[in-house]
Amino acid sequence: MNTKILAIIAIVIITSGIGVYGVFELTKPQNQHLIVSTTTSLYETGFLDVLKTEFESEYSHINVSFISQGTGLAIQTAKRGDADMILVHDAVRELAFLEDGYGVNRKIIAYNFFVIVGPESDPAQIIGMSPVEALVQLKEVGEAGAIQWVSRGDDSGTHANEKRLWTAAGFDAAELSTESWYIEAGSGMTATLKLTDEKANAYTMCDMGSYLNNYVNGNIELEVVVEEGSDTLNVYSVIANNPEKEELVTANFDATMKFINFLVSDKVQSILDDFGTEDFGRTLFNPYIPLLENDPVSDLVQWIQELAYFNGTECPVAYRHNSANLYN
Repeated sequence: MNTKILAIIAIVIITSGIGVYGVFELTKPQNQHLIVSTTTSLYETGFLDVLKTEFESEYSHINVSFISQGTGLAIQTAKRGDADMILVHDAVRELAFLEDGYGVNRKIIAYNFFVIVGPESDPAQIIGMSPVEALVQLKEVGEAGAIQWVSRGDDSGTHANEKRLWTAAGFDAAELSTESWYIEAGSGMTATLKLTDEKANAYTMCDMGSYLNNYVNGNIELEVVVEEGSDTLNVYSVIANNPEKEELVTANFDATMKFINFLVSDKVQSILDDFGTEDFGRTLFNPYIPLLENDPVSDLVQWIQELAYFNGTECPVAYRHNSANLYN
């Protein structure tokens, strides 16, 4: 009799354990994969590796992968549904991504500046000039055969900003690209910097993060000859794929929104504020959220909003979808 009772008790315990395990398996988060289409200037600095580690430590069921390309290709990748979101730096194309129905819930997360770099001897004598003045001088000296200009030439956010500055200087980059002194690298930022460094008396434009990463690591000997300013502002934004767009119905919107909220959190904004200071003596990317909260009427905030806001907002209401408290 005692043996039968013990057997029944054992069966009850085992059955209960199986039931509890089954409930646990049904309620625990299912493993997910989040694909972020982003830019080479972020990827090559190693910052995205830090983001991946920190995010996956909070959301162990979500694996994050990054596809690194120029902004133009990064956006096309998301449009095809081969990524769940974009993290890029070209406000004009970001707005088109929203207006065409592909993106929702745009959020500005960080900024830095573009600079013009070249030989320490500065054969074009552009040190101290504004970016537009420098480009006018570079064209004149380039046509005289004294220097070369190396363009990204890859439809990236950096390339778009370079073309915008050439336009402001009164020139068409497409026409300049036919001239012998104007070289199109057609590659990422690190490769473009290395090519510039290898050429005699060559200049290029790059974001400060990429420059510091390559200069401190000994990849290049180029020096900053035209400093940062309002004309060379570089703003990074994140946009979720629109889950209501027919081509994007398979997008992982839930994981995307977790990642976007993670990017604007105090934790990540603090990481941005510190990233690079130990190795490079200054941060590679500046956090936007605390700047907006602590100094909303500063010149810098005004520059960012003039460059990267649409009708007074980083994301018009028409392009918001289940955004919860993202804009509060």
